[in-house]
Amino acid sequence: MNDLPKQPRAPDPANEFASDSSQINPRDFRNALGTYATGVTIITAAAPDGRPYGLTCNSFASVSLNPPLVLWSLVVYSSSLTIFQNASHFSVNVLGASQQALANKFAKSSDDKFTGVDWTPGLGNAPVLAESVANFQCRSVNRYYGGDHVIFLGAVEAYTYNAKEPLLFARGAFGRFMADDERKNVP
Repeated sequence: MNDLPKQPRAPDPANEFASDSSQINPRDFRNALGTYATGVTIITAAAPDGRPYGLTCNSFASVSLNPPLVLWSLVVYSSSLTIFQNASHFSVNVLGASQQALANKFAKSSDDKFTGVDWTPGLGNAPVLAESVANFQCRSVNRYYGGDHVIFLGAVEAYTYNAKEPLLFARGAFGRFMADDERKNVP
């Protein structure tokens, strides 16, 4: 006889909140998530033929300081998914407040995203964008599937940063960080 309390079987996380069975409204949920301000990045990688690829992303986050790990996620139906899944490295280019046009350019599907963009090849030939606030060059470590996204885990092998103001995104719009001492001067 087993004296352990019976626990209900846990739902399959992959299907638990599928859009056809969830009581959460996807549009309203997106609006709620939009209240969380994030930085804006362009994630880059190189195809096997050396062609640069990139996309605007705000799902970037730190994971660990030791070892230095970061993550970002990409929707499973992205046309660039195979490039990032097969790339040995990717670069996370954190954009500055003056780079909103660049964020918009890389947010759209296009074959010429890198036309007129100043960049240099980084580790694994992943493009490092000039004038970024920070850049993290990462070796692809693993991928995890979560709902309609693939989560990429990267080991940071090189990074740079500067004191420029970062570009922020919240409630579907770009913005900027305002320090307490700046707020005192706003009427």
